[in-house]
Parts: sequence; C-alpha cells; structure tokens
Amino acid sequence: MYRVFEALDELVTICEEARGVPMTTSCVVPRGDVLELLDDIREAIPGELDDAQDVLDHRDQLVNEATEQASRATEEARTEADRILAEAREQAQQMIAEAEHEAERVVSRGRREYADLTDRAAAEADRMAEAGRQSYDRAVDDGRAEQQRLVSEHEVTLAAHDEAGRILDRAADDAHRARTECDSYVDSALAEFTETLESVLDTVGRHRHQLRTGQVGVGAGSHDERGERGERGGDAARWSDRATA
Repeated sequence: MYRVFEALDELVTICEEARGVPMTTSCVVPRGDVLELLDDIREAIPGELDDAQDVLDHRDQLVNEATEQASRATEEARTEADRILAEAREQAQQMIAEAEHEAERVVSRGRREYADLTDRAAAEADRMAEAGRQSYDRAVDDGRAEQQRLVSEHEVTLAAHDEAGRILDRAADDAHRARTECDSYVDSALAEFTETLESVLDTVGRHRHQLRTGQVGVGAGSHDERGERGERGGDAARWSDRATA
C-alpha cells in the first residue's frame, strides 16, 4: 500500500510541474513516466486489496471466536460462582448448626452444675442446721441436768437457772447464726453461678450473631471459646472447693 501512495504522490508532482499548453488548462506530461507510475499502481493495488480482504475475513473470524470464548468464559464463571455460593451456604449452615449444638451443650452443662451446686448447698444447710439443733439439744439437756443437780439449794438453784438460760440463749444464737451463714453462703454461690451462666449465654449469643453476619473466623472463635471454657472450669472448681469447705 505504501508504493500506491508513493506513485500517486509522484503523479501529482509531475502534473504540478508539467509545462502548460498556452490558452488552455491542459499541460504536457512525460508519457513514459506517467505510464510507469500507473503500472506500479496497477500492480500494487490487487495485492493490497487481497491483504485487506484477508484482514477483514480474519477479523470476522476473530470476532466470532472471541464472542464464543467470552460466552464460554461467562458461563463457566457463572457455574463456578454458583458452586462457590452453594459451598459457602452449606458451610455457613454447618457452622450455625455446630454453634447451636455447642450452645445447647454449654447450657445443659450449666444447668447440671447449677442443680449440683444447689443440691450441695441444700445439703450443707441441712447439715449445719442439724448440727445447730443437736448443739441446742445438748445445751438444753446440760442445763436441765445442772439445774436438777443444784435444785437442793436456793442460791445454787437461781444460779443454775440463770446459767441454763444463758446456755439456752447462746445455743439459740449459735443455731440462728449458723442458719444465717448457711443462707448467705448459698445465696452468694447462686449469685456467682448466675453471673457466670449469663456470661456464657451472652458469649454464645455473640458467636451466633458473628457467624450469621460473617464477621468472625472460625479460628478466632475457637480460641475465645477455649478461653471462656477455661474460666468457667476455674469458677466451677472454686464453687466445688467452697461447697466442700
């Protein structure tokens, strides 16, 4: 194609520089040079046209192939996206199910620990109350025996009566104090357990919310849960030691 443009430029130059014919717009040009340039143009044009047609033909073919490849790529991408979305949904449902199962397990264990602690506290209260009653009975018996032994003398009888009264009052105070301490211990232990159970339920709720909104990784959640389990285990051990004491 370059040769065609070059020959046309030479023809223009020849016409511009040709000697004009007087009284006309015609000019005298060298016939041989013009014919030679025209032959060059004639020889160059068919090859260039064929090349251009080949380019056009290949362009249509390339466009068609590109369109088909784009369609296949789009379909494959859509299929892959659907697969990934399905896997993500399945994993999310599995994680939610596991979280709910873990929450139920934690709550169930908390209920068992609560019932165990309540039973221990009730048993301890009964034991302390029974000990108070036995102490009271012994004191009454001792007072009555002492009173009967000293009944022969008036002053001794009065002293025995006063001593018996003091013993009875002291026994009653001891029994009342023991009962009060037992009730305070049970109330304190139940309050601590209630706070721990509420903290566990709050943590489970946060984990479920994070799993549903996708804001937390599984690894981070596992680490926090192990830490909370360790703390709950320590609390349970302390309650057990207190109940035993």
